[in-house]
Amino acid sequence: MAKPIPEGCEGLIPHLVVNDGAAAIDFYKKALGAEELFRMPAPDGKKLMHAEIRVGGKVIFLCDDFPEMCGGKSRTPKSLGGSPVTIHQYVKDCDAAIKKAERAGATVTMPAADMFWGDRYGTVTDPFGHAWSFATHIKDLTPAEMAKAAEAAFGGCG
Repeated sequence: MAKPIPEGCEGLIPHLVVNDGAAAIDFYKKALGAEELFRMPAPDGKKLMHAEIRVGGKVIFLCDDFPEMCGGKSRTPKSLGGSPVTIHQYVKDCDAAIKKAERAGATVTMPAADMFWGDRYGTVTDPFGHAWSFATHIKDLTPAEMAKAAEAAFGGCG
């Protein structure tokens, strides 16, 4: 009997829509150390209907854009002018993760820096328009300490 929730697919799963799914898988392998789990081409063999990769032990789904199946509307971040969603990953070395992603073709949108909440943090945008953030936790802070650090970081504005 089939499991209602497949092994490894517990919890939330990001599902990325891209142009050129095969290139996206290659990028995620280079930039994030992704492991390809599954690839299902569309009947014409030109696009990917569905693919699965694993990054940091977590599954991510992806597919090519099929505007013809979505009322003629594209759903890639590039076609929409950006994405309001950022995929976040804690890593052992934030700076190294950002450099690796950049070498693979990502654009650094926020260089790594020590943040008021106790993380070293930075962001990139991948070649397909998806935003990724990386952090290394460097300091344990209480909520009061974070609030004080935020106040100092923002200079009392807000």
